[in-house]
Amino acid sequence: MTIDRDLSADLALALELAEIADQITLPYYEQRSFNLAWKTNHTEVTEADRQAESAISAEVAARRPDDGLLGEEHGMVGNVESDWRWVIDPIDGTSNFVRGIPVWATLVALTHAQHGAVVGVVSAPALQRRWWAAKGLGAFADGRACRVSTVDRLEEAQVCVTFSKGWDEAGLTDKLVALQQQAYRARGFGDFWQHMLVAEGAIDLAIDAIGLAPYDLAAVMVVVEEAGGTFTDRHGERTYFNDSAVSSNGLLHHHIDSLGG
Repeated sequence: MTIDRDLSADLALALELAEIADQITLPYYEQRSFNLAWKTNHTEVTEADRQAESAISAEVAARRPDDGLLGEEHGMVGNVESDWRWVIDPIDGTSNFVRGIPVWATLVALTHAQHGAVVGVVSAPALQRRWWAAKGLGAFADGRACRVSTVDRLEEAQVCVTFSKGWDEAGLTDKLVALQQQAYRARGFGDFWQHMLVAEGAIDLAIDAIGLAPYDLAAVMVVVEEAGGTFTDRHGERTYFNDSAVSSNGLLHHHIDSLGG
């Protein structure tokens, strides 16, 4: 099925949206000048989250008025009937943001009802890093083309695992530990960053938390896949809709077979 849309133009817009968000979020982070509140799901939120999403929504409404938009903070806005939908996480890693840890990012994705996620931008201004990709156009890290690794043995692999209560509830934490112990080296970079490191070839297999949402995953999925990697949920389904995510160089993805629950 051919995509009847200029994805290069949409990618350019997504990069502009990320820049708009960076101009809002980074000063709040650097000056520690935000007010912290808690959502009903017991996760943090600040005015930086809300203002960044509102600014992105306003720009999408002006530039792509026929599209819909799903954001973490304000839900669905715009044309809710459209097959084209922007999926936004204004600050992925708000827990890090509020504690002064620089590992947080704005995630901007464009998705289609049939084609899935087709454009993704991940902007981490406190790290001074940005990744982007569009379907068929490749993946880039700070302007350099990026590609997943060619490591094909777990005992030679660098693996990242994000433990969460969801893994305990699924009864799979012991299997995660065992997988880590088989790897050459295990790290816990967390959130978007683990998947971007897979796209760059620095990490070979990344297993995220259980309890995720589409706005956590759509943008990173595009970057990983355009870098030649594999992106699925813990059951091996290629999707950004489910509550878990695994990215890899493809050669090691079968090692998650025991994590399906």
